[in-house]
Amino acid sequence: MVQTQYVKFFKGEDKLRLECGESLGPIEVVYETYGRLNDQRDNAILLLHALSGDAHAAGRHKPDDTKCGWWDIMVGPGKAFDTERYFIICSNCLGGCMGTTGSSSINPATKEPYGLSFPMITISDMVEVQRRLVEHLGIEKLLAAAGGSMGGMQVLDWAIRYPDQVAAALPIATTARLSAQGIAFDAVGRNAILRDENFQEGGYYRTSRYPAGGLAVARMVGHITYLSEEAMHTKFGRRLRQSQGYRYDFENEFSVETYLDHQGSLFVDRFDANTYLYFSKAMDYFDLVRQYGCLHEAMSRTKSRFLVISFNSDWLFPPRQSQELVNALLTADKDVSYCNINCPYGHDSFLLETKVQSRLISGFLRQTHERLQSDKPGIQVSVSAESRARPETATYHWYGPGSIFTGERVDHRQIARLIEPDSTVLDLGCGDGQLLALLQKEKNIRGMGVTLGEEDIVTCAESGVSVVQYNLDNCMSIFADKSYDYVVLSQTLQVIRQVPSVLRELLRVGEQLIVSFPNFAYWRGRWQFTFKGRAPVWKNLPYTWFDKPDESVNYMSILDFEDFVREQLKARLVKRIPISSRTGRQVRLLPNFFADEVIFVIADKSDGSVRQTGC
Repeated sequence: MVQTQYVKFFKGEDKLRLECGESLGPIEVVYETYGRLNDQRDNAILLLHALSGDAHAAGRHKPDDTKCGWWDIMVGPGKAFDTERYFIICSNCLGGCMGTTGSSSINPATKEPYGLSFPMITISDMVEVQRRLVEHLGIEKLLAAAGGSMGGMQVLDWAIRYPDQVAAALPIATTARLSAQGIAFDAVGRNAILRDENFQEGGYYRTSRYPAGGLAVARMVGHITYLSEEAMHTKFGRRLRQSQGYRYDFENEFSVETYLDHQGSLFVDRFDANTYLYFSKAMDYFDLVRQYGCLHEAMSRTKSRFLVISFNSDWLFPPRQSQELVNALLTADKDVSYCNINCPYGHDSFLLETKVQSRLISGFLRQTHERLQSDKPGIQVSVSAESRARPETATYHWYGPGSIFTGERVDHRQIARLIEPDSTVLDLGCGDGQLLALLQKEKNIRGMGVTLGEEDIVTCAESGVSVVQYNLDNCMSIFADKSYDYVVLSQTLQVIRQVPSVLRELLRVGEQLIVSFPNFAYWRGRWQFTFKGRAPVWKNLPYTWFDKPDESVNYMSILDFEDFVREQLKARLVKRIPISSRTGRQVRLLPNFFADEVIFVIADKSDGSVRQTGC
């Protein structure tokens, strides 16, 4: 069973100076903890709740409780926030109505509830109180701060204003500033409350009348924004409460109406109308661009590892808002991973989806904690004894899927030899991150991967590889000129749709560009075309013409690519390594005929090039 705890801060002359200019104290904070703080005191994670949340994140207070905490699916033994590994803290935010000082608390000066005399609060004010709690618990540095929606805003504030106190930041389904649409929905909810005749200018605590109708409508409006059109269609459609047909009156007839009524009634029973006003206004005021001049400047102040998560069906805080955060972190040269999870539940997905989100968070936290404890970047890669005997064909053991093609990735070892230790590497189309993991282990590089597959993103997180879920055709403008020593395009060229423009961008971003791809002039392909009259299929190109999961569109040979680099890119061919995937070794005789893979190193135009050979 979970025990609720209370503590008071900002007592006596030690008042909290709020952003609005007023002072507040004393402040009582209600919080819960899960798991055990280790001897090193480096396994503490702070969970930040959303608008309607509280300190009760997981578990039950007593055996007969009908409802668990608001994130119980994510917090507990073996779950994403594993209480057997981590010490989890969750407090009710400043201004809340679930135990922490807020508008429903007693004002010590008047001995009556604050009501609307409670000062306006901001996200930063909430974080100040949380910081005092963390210090009270004897924790100098959090392993992580994590939260969704309004909780994600608090995560961002923590990472920006206290960069040395947060090792990892997990802002989920959130934004750097509310959109006009988001503010508009908040305004509708507040107006419903303010115009309720029982609101009594926020002084309803002293009477038996409560603004239940206004708060219920505010919740209904909010709940619509938390769902997606797909989820509402699947759950309700146009179904009627009764099957007799239309009643032709103004009572609730549709199932969705009944559902919203039910949600409104439940909310009225557990939440405070004034708290809704204060929390929604705090979200409206949150604006990192206004506060710091630009998002880049805000993110430049952070030192945390970031895992940013969005959901494709979230239209309240749409994925593009998370991507703005990720872009700012990338341009500020920060360690960031990003995944846009495919889930139909809308904004509420962060409270409901576990299949992908749980593994992402679990892997990310485990790798962050291991780095913190060892103070060494990277991960351990398991290499078989046979592979150690033949380094050219090393086989890496991973739990996720393999690369784009089946068979061993013989190009990885060859590429690793081309990269200098302690360099920076951008791996585009990185798949499950095998190459970056190898380079982190053996070359101590700082790496960043770009890929599209959810499963690949999860595997990268579990492997300690930083990766963002972006499309190569339109993401390169994020990266600054010559911001990486090496840009790698490994077995990905054949799926890029705008090859000339993308490769020019890669040359702009990296000092050197390393490209590997299957050679379509390989003798097996020629033989199948010539003697069988059929599209080629072999080990490194195992798909039939109609069943290509990667939607391959580019068919080129070694000679084709050499011509392209010289004539279209006007770049320099620094090195060419034709490979046989069967032997894992370099092909020197007639490479355009006998090599089924090739690696090129390209750089900006200067003297020297590779001699063109082949048949």
